Amino acid sequence: MDVRSRNHVRVTGRTGAPVVMLAHGFGCDQNMWRLVVPALEQHFTVVLFDHVGSGNSQLSSWSRDRYGSLDGYVADVLQIVRELALGPVMFVGHSVSAMMGVLAAAHEPEAFSGLVLLAPSPCFIDDPATGYRGGFSAADIDELLESLDANYLGWSGAMAPAIMGNPGRPALGEELTNSFCRADPEIARVFARVTFLSDNRADLAAVRVPTLVAQCSSDAIAPPEVGAYVHAQIPGSRLVTLNATGHCPQLAAPEETAAAIAAFAGTAR
Repeated sequence: MDVRSRNHVRVTGRTGAPVVMLAHGFGCDQNMWRLVVPALEQHFTVVLFDHVGSGNSQLSSWSRDRYGSLDGYVADVLQIVRELALGPVMFVGHSVSAMMGVLAAAHEPEAFSGLVLLAPSPCFIDDPATGYRGGFSAADIDELLESLDANYLGWSGAMAPAIMGNPGRPALGEELTNSFCRADPEIARVFARVTFLSDNRADLAAVRVPTLVAQCSSDAIAPPEVGAYVHAQIPGSRLVTLNATGHCPQLAAPEETAAAIAAFAGTAR
């Protein structure tokens, strides 16, 4: 298996510098990081990749058995880190990829210099029994997934602008809509269930590497309570609230996002 081709791995930036690995979320690909990369590659070796089933990854490598849970994606992340052999990496995970980073770092902490969890959510569904607020009721998520199953392109057109959360900048919503619409609907349906039905709250306490939780000031997908919860559950973590709004600060506020990543990656090494 050629890991680099499978995940369309690209390495840029300064040779021999500390390594920052950027992992995209549901419905996206590594292109979503393009606005933060120029700032990061001045000081770091930057690793970009596409999750299998996304972007320019090898679609033939995708299977429901492997990618029907976060475990397959976590295994891929660890394989990429081993393949590149660049030393411990600062893993930057956006949205669902934040939990991939949590699981990977808990499994092989020596592979990571730290984690940046960008707009993370360990569980999207509210849990009234414990008082946890994920932002959605179980009925909300069921309705979301049923709508996606019935008409993926229509769902993408309606949901992407809401996820982007910057109605005054419609081009951002259009970009995310187009990204969603490029995905294979069958793969997207499976990845959506992995994203919206996973519950990784119990995994947070196992993280033992330096961790930055970076939440947005207003995010309909991962509200501030979620960022505060992640911060409280990961020992020694730091929490920063970006001025950025919406769920994709790497597009909506790339300078601020790159600065937060660079500052933490620079101090954690």
